[in-house]
Amino acid sequence: MRVGILGGTFNPPHLAHLVLAECARDALDLDHVLLVLAPRPPHKVVDGDPGAEERLNLCRLAVAGDEERLRVCDVELHREGPSYTADTLRELQRRAPDDEFVLLLGGDAAAGLESWHRPQDVLAFAAIGVAERGSDTHAGARAALERLGAPERLLPFEMPPIGLSSTLIRARVRAGRTVRHLVPDGVEARIRSLGLYRGGHSE
Repeated sequence: MRVGILGGTFNPPHLAHLVLAECARDALDLDHVLLVLAPRPPHKVVDGDPGAEERLNLCRLAVAGDEERLRVCDVELHREGPSYTADTLRELQRRAPDDEFVLLLGGDAAAGLESWHRPQDVLAFAAIGVAERGSDTHAGARAALERLGAPERLLPFEMPPIGLSSTLIRARVRAGRTVRHLVPDGVEARIRSLGLYRGGHSE
């Protein structure tokens, strides 16, 4: 199968995540997209982070009813120490050696691929699907892959511009404002019922 990989902390997952996944699935002829949950927010502390297991629950609610096209993967939650994309891709390849992987990134992330841990291994295991939002170009991503000797691994796809982020969702919840229609219904219901993201400070 041809599988998209969308990594993130999903804190919480929202509709822009799902739109990106669906646009990539359609444009790049993917059988399905895996939401690969990172165990902790990189390089930062997030107010009211409910923890990886709860974010995993939210991701499962986000894809409920659409599991043929969107699936949740917890492979990084069971790894001790730093969680590198190269290691994640290697493990996914080990589990499904016949699958072909496409790592889904924004243009800025792809442009910085050279600074990643073992970028050549990343490119050995996966092509790079780069989401084009609005007037963004793929020049930075293309240049990075050319310098890494793998320009053919770049797979651009279009995505409509959506001004939505997990930071915005958390801020709205803290302010007591609605996030209905900004996150999937099941995610909104669980945030509301458990009082997630209402405040506090978590490492």
